[in-house]
Amino acid sequence: MKAIGLTEFGGPEVLRVLDLPVPEAGPGEIRIRVNAATVNPVDTLVRRGIAFVSDAEPPYVPGMDAAGVVEQIGAGVDTDLAVGDPVMAVVVVSGTHGAYAEQLVVPAESVVRAPAGATDVEAATLPMNGLTARMALDLLELPVGGTVAVTGAAGAVGGLAVQLAKADGYRVIADAAAKDEQLVKELGADVVLPRGTAFADLVRTEVPEGVDGLVDTAGIAAQAVRAVRDGGRVASSVGGTQVPAERGIETRFTFVPQYAREHAKLDRLRELAEKGGLTARVARTLPAEQAVEAHRLLEAGGLRGRVVLTF
Repeated sequence: MKAIGLTEFGGPEVLRVLDLPVPEAGPGEIRIRVNAATVNPVDTLVRRGIAFVSDAEPPYVPGMDAAGVVEQIGAGVDTDLAVGDPVMAVVVVSGTHGAYAEQLVVPAESVVRAPAGATDVEAATLPMNGLTARMALDLLELPVGGTVAVTGAAGAVGGLAVQLAKADGYRVIADAAAKDEQLVKELGADVVLPRGTAFADLVRTEVPEGVDGLVDTAGIAAQAVRAVRDGGRVASSVGGTQVPAERGIETRFTFVPQYAREHAKLDRLRELAEKGGLTARVARTLPAEQAVEAHRLLEAGGLRGRVVLTF
């Protein structure tokens, strides 16, 4: 099968087409014929040798989001899926086990039907990004009807966090650059404030006692934490973010592999997408052979949505 991967770490140029054996679905597993795989920031960490490579030998295949059709169902899988059904899946990368490949085997719990009416490209943007946002909100343990602030709200994970928070019944205060303000409003934010160093102070103007929790997808929790009330929580999707311990505020970090088999949470993303409560945002679509360009686009920044590779 064709896959996109690397045998040495480095910049986007190390990505190349690989010819790998087709994996077989074992007990409890499903094989997917991948039609689309999303390019996420964590993929660049795999490419640079920072994430998901410590216990594996090269080559390495990145990719944590896939969509396609069921191709093989392993023994003992209890599912209503059948061969040929359109599906989306979240992937825990290990060695050549990544979504940038024509065929992919994952645990059955990591696979759900693709949202009805969604293309493969659209469906591929939801699993990992959606579960990251879902985990961030879960980590906050917000009170019923609570208020949450979201940084990086115009980004892929931040936008999904806004939509999931609204679906949960929370009040959402989000940041946005002027050019993204309308987008973030359309995602459902109750209050949209200018992004930047004054965000926390502006939040306090809206909520003098502070918000119950902060979802930080922009890596600015250290300055935005002032927006959180005493005893509140911060959930960051940006590894290595330093947040001062103050006022009884606890900081927690998302790690999507812990949610990779949370089938019900993944299927809830499908359900919300079908109802219009989650938006699949695609910035660019490129053939898999142009993965180098896809990584360059991602690292250049400024995208509103994800770049998706097609196979």
